[in-house]
Amino acid sequence: MKLTAEQRVERTHVQLMQDPDFCLFSGVFMIGKVEISDVMPTACTNGRDVIYGRAFVESLNNKELAFLVLHEAMHKAYRHLMVWQKIAKENPMLANLAMDYVINLQLVDYNKPDIIQMPRDKEGNLMGALDEKYRGMDTKQVFDLLKQETKDEPSDGSGGNEPGSGSPQPGQQDRKSKCLDDHDWENAQEMTEEEKKGLSDEVDRALREGAMLAGRMKGNLSKEINELLHPKVDWKEALREFIKTTMMGNDNSTWRRPHKRYIGMNIVMPSYRSAKIGRIVVGIDTSGSIGSSELSQFLGEVKSICNEVQPDGIDLLYWDSHVAKHEAYNGNEIETLVETTKPAGGGGTEPECVPQYMKKEALTPQCTVMLTDGFFYGGGCGDWSGVDSPVLWCVKGNKSFVPSVGKSVYVEV
Repeated sequence: MKLTAEQRVERTHVQLMQDPDFCLFSGVFMIGKVEISDVMPTACTNGRDVIYGRAFVESLNNKELAFLVLHEAMHKAYRHLMVWQKIAKENPMLANLAMDYVINLQLVDYNKPDIIQMPRDKEGNLMGALDEKYRGMDTKQVFDLLKQETKDEPSDGSGGNEPGSGSPQPGQQDRKSKCLDDHDWENAQEMTEEEKKGLSDEVDRALREGAMLAGRMKGNLSKEINELLHPKVDWKEALREFIKTTMMGNDNSTWRRPHKRYIGMNIVMPSYRSAKIGRIVVGIDTSGSIGSSELSQFLGEVKSICNEVQPDGIDLLYWDSHVAKHEAYNGNEIETLVETTKPAGGGGTEPECVPQYMKKEALTPQCTVMLTDGFFYGGGCGDWSGVDSPVLWCVKGNKSFVPSVGKSVYVEV
């Protein structure tokens, strides 16, 4: 029995969700609407919804259709139609082509010809943009090179080399034919800022959940997806922002520390300080990957931040497969934390021992910070359902780590 285009696309989604590498995009497939059109020549997305041309789907074999479905999913994963609207206004065709060059190289790099293959026409020519010279570039870099190429091409005097003017020149027509799909910039631009923010958050959640699934299935995350999930940030600033945001309330105002936001406007306003600043739990992975220099720098940062927010105290937990040591620092004792602490442990790595210990000892911190390499037995963070405080994972050496609870920041010492 011959499947319809709708059934083939749905089946392709299911098959890719079952693959260890491509299950990463499982949640992304589910974002927005998927439609089959009798008039769409190839495929099209506005960054949220995807439309497939019926005739085009029917012309592809199963592996080529899988390539196309992943191609559209990657447009959504990279938020292409939100991020690159500026260059699309300048030249939408070149923007389309630049995005496709970036995506197609990454899909080919998966090197899984038994699952996906780049579509070919009846003559056996590749359908889509693929060129090694763009390796390692982002969409804007490729766009700039393509734009320079159009300037260098001879014109017939009709203005055909300018976007939207005259008939397309041979070079332009050739580039347009390399676009595997189309992109609905107009629909994307009509989204409100609230809609864009909601879509971006939904994509982020879908990718992080997909990364956890890929981890359980022993799949590989590409370098580009890893960077998408772990944008490069200053871990010290991220740690500082996390602790200050969760620890500093606004119960009482004080004129002793003028509000920094208004100082630049020559307006003196009181800052706010919580009268109920609790404790911090800091969990240190002592399974072997965290050296003394990293530990000293990390604890030094924690101490410095605590001097600003002045919590009731710090509960320092050294853990491997269990909590090997619990050091409690109160008030002024935090000043000597780096000098007096004595790490313990060195066994396996099971982070679930931390929330278990916190529950047993009735530790109810205002926030919890975990320093680890992110390599755990079983691959997961365990059950943290009994911990009500926000959790930040400061991860050293494992950029593929995605926590099942809380947020993460990659630590470079």
